This record gives sequence, structure tokens and C-alpha cells, in this order.
Amino acid sequence: MRRRDFLTTGAAAAASQLRGQAPVARPNILLIVADDLGSTDLSIQGSDLATPHIDSIAQSGVRFTNGYVSCPVCSPTRAGLMTGRYQQRFGHEFNPGPEGQADDTFGLPLTETTLADRLRSLGYSTGLVGKWHLGYKPELHPLKRGFDEFFGFLGGAHPYVNSRLVLRGTEPAGEVGYLTDAFTREAVSFIDRRHRQPFFLYLCYNAVHNPMQPSPSHLARFAGIADERRRNFAGLLSPLDDGVGKVLAKLRERKIEDNTMIFFISDNGGPTRQTTARNDPRRGQKGQVFEGGIRVPFFMQWKAKLPRGRVNDHPVIALDVHPTAVAAAGGTIPASARLDGVNLLPHATGSRTAPPHESLFWRFGPQAAVRKGDWKLVWENDPPRLYNLAADAAESTDLASSQPAKMRELRETYEAWNKTLAEPRWRVRQNPAKRKLN
Repeated sequence: MRRRDFLTTGAAAAASQLRGQAPVARPNILLIVADDLGSTDLSIQGSDLATPHIDSIAQSGVRFTNGYVSCPVCSPTRAGLMTGRYQQRFGHEFNPGPEGQADDTFGLPLTETTLADRLRSLGYSTGLVGKWHLGYKPELHPLKRGFDEFFGFLGGAHPYVNSRLVLRGTEPAGEVGYLTDAFTREAVSFIDRRHRQPFFLYLCYNAVHNPMQPSPSHLARFAGIADERRRNFAGLLSPLDDGVGKVLAKLRERKIEDNTMIFFISDNGGPTRQTTARNDPRRGQKGQVFEGGIRVPFFMQWKAKLPRGRVNDHPVIALDVHPTAVAAAGGTIPASARLDGVNLLPHATGSRTAPPHESLFWRFGPQAAVRKGDWKLVWENDPPRLYNLAADAAESTDLASSQPAKMRELRETYEAWNKTLAEPRWRVRQNPAKRKLN
């Protein structure tokens, strides 16, 4: 059973974290997740492609320039995002297999409490639109994991022009049109129907994930881009940005934008070989624990409470979304829940200037990494490599031999964390003995 007893209400406690201000109406919470979007795929992050609507979330709120996810691939990141815990703690280290294969029975364990569980216990309406990727079996379905409504698909990927696997609740949705536009339509509908009470909307676009299937109308906007792959990528990104704009416009129309907490992230860095997604100048891509695989856009807006246009350079991670949203909603999470994420509200307002985390960690099969301050230790193949990210964003200069003390410090920090984790429950494709930073 899920541990709903982890949650207690406490609006006064949450309010005290917001500069001691008097409580206000609980905010709506909108969590927007893009799929395989690189850290520099947005114009506000340096892209050559315009994304004005997504940019506006950062411009009207806080942009975390060192935003991370807890895994360089989809499902483990989403498991961490939904629970606020490193997913390796409960064995969710890899993507489950496609439905119908031997490992399709696995998903987010029922022992874990989701963000939707917690917010629904606080009286929120909860909805998921888009990609789930946390289990196929009936007991793992979103409607059994805290969501009142679900429109989307259960797996890891889906074509944009064939709605064969798209569900409304537990039933096939039928023909829905171009998928990115359909997810936008359903998100707008959810806000229209639920705006009179606090809601949590988890909006998980599958853009800009493969396959490269831009609609003709979106592709026509980029006829001037000569490179076909880049043109197709722009054709996937454009409806994503348009969709975010329509969702934001609906919040304004319903006069609830100011009191809606909005997060925007990607689930991992870009898979540049397939889609021209950009992580430059960072090294690596989806599936790697170099910066290109785990550094993502990370924006947070709440006009009623957060400053406009603030930039925060401290490292944060998607695990932080869960405790931040619960605190804003007036809930408290006792230490017995063992969350790894932290409440970002004091850091976003500027009332707390210390870094939210002393260290951040990654483990993905034989790959591992730890970041502590500006230093990052990466282990992909022997031997481990040490980088100073402040001086070397591209992770191009290995300092392991010249900084033995720092190397030893980070290795010991990682090993202490690694000892607290479970072994993965499926798809161990490499030797588990190679998990140590030898």
C-alpha cells in the first residue's frame, strides 16, 4: 500500500517558509515536462529557434541555470520526479521494457507515494495529460497512483500521428489528431473544468522525442532551414511552445495565472544523434551522465510569490519539485518519508542563499557521477574522471591526476551514497560489480 500517512497538512508551516508572509489561497500547480529536450534547445537558453512562450515562464519567475534530472533517460527520471526520491532507492534504475515484453510488468512500486497522492490528500484535483512511462499493469495505472483524470499513453514513446495507444482513463481515446496539439487541448480543458478549486496538472508532452513527425502546418514555418533534420526538429519544438502558450493563456483567461505555481523541465538531455537537440557546450547526450545527458532547462514561476526574472545558479534537481509543490500546497512531509529533494521556495525567493544541496548523485548501470560544488566526478569507463564545471563546462579537461585529494573526496562521497541504494529490479545489462568508482 502507498504510505499516505506520510502526509500531514499545515498551511501555517508552509507559509512560514515563504518569508513569513501570511497564508494566501493555495496555488494551483502545473508541472510541464518536455521529452528529450536539450539544455540549450530554448531561445532563453541560447537556441537559434524561438520559444517565446516557454521562455516566458523563466522571464516571469526563476531560471535555475544548473538544473538537473536524476537520470539521463525517461522512466527513472519520472520515478524520481513523482516521488522526490532517488529512484535507485527503490530499484527503478532503468526504463521498463515495452508492453508485452518480459519486463513490462515493472513500474513505480506501490510502496512509493506519488506527488499526485500527496496533493489529492490535500484536496487538489489531479490530472495527467501525456506520457506516463511508470507501469502498464492495472495497479500501476495513473488513476491508481493519485490522478483523478488521465489522457495519454502508458509507454515510453508514441507516434505523433497515430493515436492507437492513447487512452482516456482506461479506454482507447479514439482518433485525437496531432498528438502535441491533442495534449494541449486536453490540458486546456482540464483547467477549464477544474479551475474553481486547487488543481495539480502534470502535463507530459512527448515532444521532442522521436519519431521525427512534424505536422505539415508546423513544418511550413521553417522552410528557410536548409538542413532537413534541423527543420524537422523545429517542427516538433514549435507546437510544444505553442501548446505551452495556449495553456498559459487559459490560466490568464480564468484569472488564476498569478496563483499558479508552474514548473518547466525536460526529462533528460537531448539525443543529438537523432533529433539535433542541443546541449552545447556540454559534453554528452541522452543516456550519459555527462552534463549533456542530465542538465536540463529548469524554470519555476509563481507570480503571487516569486520574483520576476531571477536567475539562480545553485545546482537543483527534479527531485526538488515534489517537496516544493507540497510545501506550497500547505502540506508538510515528515523526515520519515526520506525524500531526497528539498523545498526550493526559500531559494527561489532569495530568503535562503546557501545551496539547496551539498552534493548531487547519478547512477545508471555502469555509469556514475557526483557533483559537489563546482566539482564533478564521472565514471563511465576506467579510470574515473574529475572536472571543474565552473572552469570547464564541456568536461574536456580531466583533473584527476592533478587533484588527488578532491578526487578522493568525491569518490568517498559517492560510495557513501551508493551503499544506501537498492539493486535495480530489471534490465541489468552490465555487471553490477562495476558500480564502484575503482
